[in-house]
Amino acid sequence: MKQILQNLKTGETVVEDIPCPSATSGALLVQTTHTLVSAGTERMLVNFGKANLIDKARQQPDKVKMVLDKVKTDGLAPTLQAVRSKLDQPLPMGYCNVGRTLEIGKGVDGFKLGDRVISNGKHAEVVSVPKNLCAKIPDNVSDEEAAFTVIASIALQGIRLGKPTLGECFVVTGLGLIGLVAVQLLRANGCRVLGIDYDSSKIALAQQFGAETVDLSKGEDPLAVAQRFSRGKGVDGVIITASTKSNEPVHQAAEMCRKRGRIILVGVVGLELSRADFYEKELSFQVSCSYGPGRYDSEYEEKGNDYPLPFVRWTEQRNFEAVLDLLAAGQLDVKPLISHRLPFLEAKEAYDVVSNGAPLGILLEFADQDEAELRQSKVQITHKPTTASKAKIGFIGAGNYATHVLIPAFAKTSAELMSVSSNTGISGVHVAKKFEISEATTDTAGLISDDSNNTLVITTRHDSHAGFVQDALEVGKNVFVEKPLAITRDQLQGISESYEQSQANETGARIMVGFNRRFAPQVVKMKQLLESTPEAKAFVMTVNAGGIPADHWTQDRSIGGGRIIGEGCHFVDLLRFLAGAPIISVQAMKMGSVPGMAVSDDKVSINLLFADGSFGTVHYLANGHKSFPKERLEVFCGGAILQLDNFRKLQGYNWPDFKKMNLLQQDKGNSACAAAFVDAIENGEPSPIPFEEIVEVTNACFDVVDQLHE
Repeated sequence: MKQILQNLKTGETVVEDIPCPSATSGALLVQTTHTLVSAGTERMLVNFGKANLIDKARQQPDKVKMVLDKVKTDGLAPTLQAVRSKLDQPLPMGYCNVGRTLEIGKGVDGFKLGDRVISNGKHAEVVSVPKNLCAKIPDNVSDEEAAFTVIASIALQGIRLGKPTLGECFVVTGLGLIGLVAVQLLRANGCRVLGIDYDSSKIALAQQFGAETVDLSKGEDPLAVAQRFSRGKGVDGVIITASTKSNEPVHQAAEMCRKRGRIILVGVVGLELSRADFYEKELSFQVSCSYGPGRYDSEYEEKGNDYPLPFVRWTEQRNFEAVLDLLAAGQLDVKPLISHRLPFLEAKEAYDVVSNGAPLGILLEFADQDEAELRQSKVQITHKPTTASKAKIGFIGAGNYATHVLIPAFAKTSAELMSVSSNTGISGVHVAKKFEISEATTDTAGLISDDSNNTLVITTRHDSHAGFVQDALEVGKNVFVEKPLAITRDQLQGISESYEQSQANETGARIMVGFNRRFAPQVVKMKQLLESTPEAKAFVMTVNAGGIPADHWTQDRSIGGGRIIGEGCHFVDLLRFLAGAPIISVQAMKMGSVPGMAVSDDKVSINLLFADGSFGTVHYLANGHKSFPKERLEVFCGGAILQLDNFRKLQGYNWPDFKKMNLLQQDKGNSACAAAFVDAIENGEPSPIPFEEIVEVTNACFDVVDQLHE
């Protein structure tokens, strides 16, 4: 199938071949008939992509600060690499999709095969969309009309926040698609409406929909007109749907309003507010969030948990349904808003129109195609000749870490890169082209069973790791899993049993966890120095982890395992490696909670005792500052000290023949870790980290979490 992608580095728009997604649990698979180009949002993305790096930085000053902080801790070269890699990621365009259901995912009710539905799906021939972001189209609403549903819901949510009542007078500032829909919805609420814009053609449409208008291109004074329009009382409310960096729309809205008037921001404008504008009139100002309650809530959007109607009357999905009802009843007319109709495959022309003007509704029309052709789950990327490598790798997952770190690390080895799977197919195709992987797929089960590979690299969400590891072992394949190996003891037990069975069957399957820090060049040097003395060691590991929201998936113990299982395992393994002796005792405590504020498992101190008498402390802290090194390790041993800062600077104190080992850029051992695993396969050797040691470290992390929650 094909999909529209935007390159944020160059601003280029392409129609790319992508493997078809599948209908995951809680989602619908939809074959698209029409999509609507959102001129405002998508023009902004196109223009951002075409800007140079300096202009991009000017548009995102908050991101510049983050980049500068990263330079201080990680160095210039890795920071530039990270920025370029981020900009290199293809961006799927669009969020106004109409089509017919091809497949109903597990746990979805209220829909059947062949239903016409709207969704916030992308500009693609087939989309997979969670059920709460879909709605059925009434029979008397055409696909073209239905394509405006999501855009109209944005206007509807802003109006709901404005709480208009029959007979009130409202101003709509900005008469693009959302603004012109807002005019009609306010009229449907029984309000008198004044529309303001610079474009005379949009002014004419607003008048057609029953609004009085102010044409700024003709020098008309909006404040004077608003005063007459409100009969000298001031307007009851202003809906701002404009897009500008200027603060004028908000200032102007405040001057137009009566005392205790309402201002709702739906668009994007400057927000340097004047207290005087709001103080004397006691004005209320609110920013509207997209389509309504549920937006950006993973429980609602991804997991499909609806809000109870008696308590949350209007959600995203219910707003979609309300718009469709208005279209069906003829109370909302979007036909005059269609300015262009173009075939989907001519999308580049559509974006040229967006870039060069101020169009209204650009509809993309999709040709009816054979379902079997659309639902191909594989896309061939290269046709490389087969190599003599004994390591033939398939990647499961193509997220940020895989794309930026892990796949590049394996690409440097002698391994043959066979396939990469991802849920949507977009990131898989991108990374396959970049690193000459033979194919991209959305069929993970097929990749696991495919005989063309003998090694799987797993970089998916943490809760899926254990299942994929066991699937790989059952078909006799080597497996490298980006930490953690498992997030529960039951999962770990299942993996252990599968591993023992694979060894009994003499398949020789290897398990490796991406504990890359033990392969970092400075850590290897520390290991050499520490092995030169028989004395016990004392380790102090300080991890300036940085804060992550409490509702982030990594904090969810059932999905991410929590931050100790998900990331803290790195540092338990690092100390285990340097000590060179088994862990015999684990003690942990977390920071006490403040009344009224829960403390997550990311402000923790972990004490480890090793069989040789060494001990170590890991301070894993999320309440520090980015300007401080993210990872600092200090080792005290035999009257000497080693200090490692952020895998860039290693300093020795009182070590014979060693003073320092500094690197030009940070090296956490990712490439060496991947190379060691591939070399083991090529040479028929065991995995670089003994399986028993991986299990020991994983169990130690479980002990930590158990103690924190006792």
